[in-house]
Amino acid sequence: MSLAQYIDHTILKPTCTLADIEKVCSEAIEYGFAAVCVPPYYVADAARRLRDQSPKVATVVGFPFGYSHYNAKIAETEQAVADGADEIDLVMHLAALKCNDIAYLETEIASILVAKKHAKLKVIVESGILSEDELRRVIDLYRHYPIDFMKTSTGYAEKGATIEAVRMMRAGLPEGMQIKASGGIRDHVFAQQLVDAGATRLGCSAGVAIVKGEGGGEGAGY
Repeated sequence: MSLAQYIDHTILKPTCTLADIEKVCSEAIEYGFAAVCVPPYYVADAARRLRDQSPKVATVVGFPFGYSHYNAKIAETEQAVADGADEIDLVMHLAALKCNDIAYLETEIASILVAKKHAKLKVIVESGILSEDELRRVIDLYRHYPIDFMKTSTGYAEKGATIEAVRMMRAGLPEGMQIKASGGIRDHVFAQQLVDAGATRLGCSAGVAIVKGEGGGEGAGY
């Protein structure tokens, strides 16, 4: 399997335009990326551009901080699916975790699992700003729900994907639950190391540079 097939080609900067969306969709088709990940506003546009093409359309919910109420996240999820999203990248409620409010997190994930309908669900846990104990707790929580992926990061925290976090997830999650690494993936070497550690998806804005074996340069490291 080529590295391109692991990549969610991502553009989530708040200033992106329709021309930017068209570009990432065209690149996803050209390079054979798994999906594009675009802001909710552009989901319908991406879905039209990628109709009958292989790359899927992903978008984000509760992005980037995760602290909106789960009812708001339900509405976001339902709208994204109605607009044509194939995959939902949900930011978990980090404040609830910090308060050890596991009941809230359970209600949130159960609600989103209903709202997402046919779409795949990736839960972003922002592993780079969690303690080792907190990461173990979220692994222990979400392993009991039928989510499709646990995802490391939004790319907006001070620390993104790490090989250690991916390894912890792989060791603690059921075999059928996949892992998406994202945040700070800018070159082919690091991308391959994450795959070797157990990641089955890579969220990155430098997808083209990565598959070409180049450095991704500076900027947002999603």
